[in-house]
Amino acid sequence: MIRRSLAVFLGLLALMAVAYSQSETKTQPKNPGGDAADAGRVKRGAYLVMLGGCNDCHSPKVFTAQGPQPDPSKPLSGAPASTPLPDVPPNLLGPNAWGAICTNDMTAWVGPWGVSFAANLTPDEATGLGSWSEDAFIQTMRTGKHLGTGRDILPPMPWQGLARMTDQDLKAIFAYLKSLPPVQNQVPQPLDPPSH
Repeated sequence: MIRRSLAVFLGLLALMAVAYSQSETKTQPKNPGGDAADAGRVKRGAYLVMLGGCNDCHSPKVFTAQGPQPDPSKPLSGAPASTPLPDVPPNLLGPNAWGAICTNDMTAWVGPWGVSFAANLTPDEATGLGSWSEDAFIQTMRTGKHLGTGRDILPPMPWQGLARMTDQDLKAIFAYLKSLPPVQNQVPQPLDPPSH
């Protein structure tokens, strides 16, 4: 029963990821370095971010006739700080129940690990990746630890797959993220699971 429920959940999650990844953010990245090599790296990073479905969780959504789409005014800015977290009904999660649920814009997730909020990936200095170095970004993706040495990166972030990317691809992703317009959005810190 648990395996079947988990399989159904993972199947639905995969379908949602495919549907959302079909809608690429229309924000045009700027080219901070200005030369062809930098432009190529940023373009590759944009492609990898789209292919990896990063907008699925890291971009707030607007609701259209086709369903939720990444908000083009806030691409990759993470879980909106101004949006209250809905209550989780008791007994919804557990061994004989659901394994995880998410907010309707898929930027916050609740599961056995507690509550995780999608990070602000824009280059905002105070609330995003603006103060991060390329090395810190790569170490975070390789280790699954915030800034490479901090707290664990929580589900549903697929860092285990990203850890297998080449340094060049991770550098391209970082270059693209740094080329985005900064969006000030202080994402909440993760919440521990309730004690029973």
